[in-house]
Amino acid sequence: MEPILSLSGIDKAFPGVKALDQAGLNVYPGQVMALMGENGAGKSTMMKVLTGIYQADAGEIRYRGRPCHFKGPRDSQQAGIGIIHQELNLLNELTIAENIFLGREPVNAFGKIDWTRLYADAQVLLDRLQIRQSPKTRVGDLSIGAQQMVEIAKALSFKADVIIMDEPTDALTDTETRALFRVIEELRADGCGIVYISHRLKEIFEICDRVTILRDGKWIGEDAVSDIDEDRLIEMMVGRKLDEQYPRIRVPQGAEVLKVKDLSGTGINGVSFSLHEGEILGFSGLMGAGRTELVKTLYGALPRTGGQVWLAGKPYAANSPQQGLAAGIAYISEDRKGDGLVLDLSVKINMSLSALAQLSRGPQLDHQAERGAVDEFISLFKIRTPGREQLIGNLSGGNQQKVAIAKGLMTRPKVLILDEPTRGVDVGAKKEIYQLINRFKQEGMAIILVSSDMPEVLGISDRIMVMHEGCIAGEFNATAATQEQLLAAAVGQTQQEEDA
Repeated sequence: MEPILSLSGIDKAFPGVKALDQAGLNVYPGQVMALMGENGAGKSTMMKVLTGIYQADAGEIRYRGRPCHFKGPRDSQQAGIGIIHQELNLLNELTIAENIFLGREPVNAFGKIDWTRLYADAQVLLDRLQIRQSPKTRVGDLSIGAQQMVEIAKALSFKADVIIMDEPTDALTDTETRALFRVIEELRADGCGIVYISHRLKEIFEICDRVTILRDGKWIGEDAVSDIDEDRLIEMMVGRKLDEQYPRIRVPQGAEVLKVKDLSGTGINGVSFSLHEGEILGFSGLMGAGRTELVKTLYGALPRTGGQVWLAGKPYAANSPQQGLAAGIAYISEDRKGDGLVLDLSVKINMSLSALAQLSRGPQLDHQAERGAVDEFISLFKIRTPGREQLIGNLSGGNQQKVAIAKGLMTRPKVLILDEPTRGVDVGAKKEIYQLINRFKQEGMAIILVSSDMPEVLGISDRIMVMHEGCIAGEFNATAATQEQLLAAAVGQTQQEEDA
């Protein structure tokens, strides 16, 4: 079968790094091509070259059998290539419909926007994706997952022949993911070629026909999904075998660091638990169960309406993140771009931003101590960056996540809260993050892990609390629990289960 789109010999360099080195990709009509590789392998750069956001230094793009060159995103859109970016490109103050058709609004005979048609056309797309919100809903009022579905609706509105999906399910619920997969099946039946970028290996084997592997900017290979297994796929991506995906270590449980009794607030009601030195306490549950609201309340980002908290044996209350940090609680947000990092600033400034008090002598910042601490974490976390002064927005998602975690650790917290720490991170970088978490666990740090990835929660936690509708629905010993038990508790079907 002839590809509808092919890239060959693509080179792209940035100051200090060669992002693509003779990279290639084929996209076939009526098929889903997975594009796989570690963070920093060049996947997003390749897609930006394809859609005209970046211009390649060398190589050729052929579309429908002819050489082509896109000067910008509008060129590629008009040619029939759509993209769902990993990073949301929506305007919060506009409605869903206005975001979908921004710059392409239907007009009436008088040249004015035809609002009736605009909302009707948007409703058709929302129905197709099983999105319940009104097209008149302000995008800023939607959850991250719902905003991602709007991005998908926006891409579908172009009626493209090739659609690139960059981590499309990263923030979606299981229900939203199923709706997206149903649409992918429809697009495949219509002869559309799809590029599917994801770190979720299960999805690759479920929805994709073929897979292309990039490593360090180079093309490694293309295979039919039916001819490859998970172990081989990981080995091609990282260049080595990953013997144990979830490296659990056993650490003797230390003193109680955090005690929470009947905590209530935004989205949570009567939550109680304890956390000890050298322990990883996992929090599982469906989207909207109250996990993020709970940890944000502990951190001081959301108000507490009831209950008591003790930190290191003393009563604790934080009315702001600054108070939470000062008391010894560090929170790594699930939304690293929105809450965790400043993309226009350097790796150094981002990493040290929360630890200025620890890095200062009196009123003056100790620049030598700052540089030393940042360089130490860059080395410890194996962060791929030309240097500490590199803009963090130029790093891959996985390396940005490592900086976000280092930022929290630099404050030397008593309690480290990790909210979806491996979201959008490849399997190789995931294992590196798990090993780092284990290292700090071994040093006696108390860690809370919030994750929607059940194998992850089961793989590295010591105990697991499952939340349902703002309450604790079950408590499990991680070594004895099963995914089925966690899911049953998450939907409210079980009573609290004591540790084995």
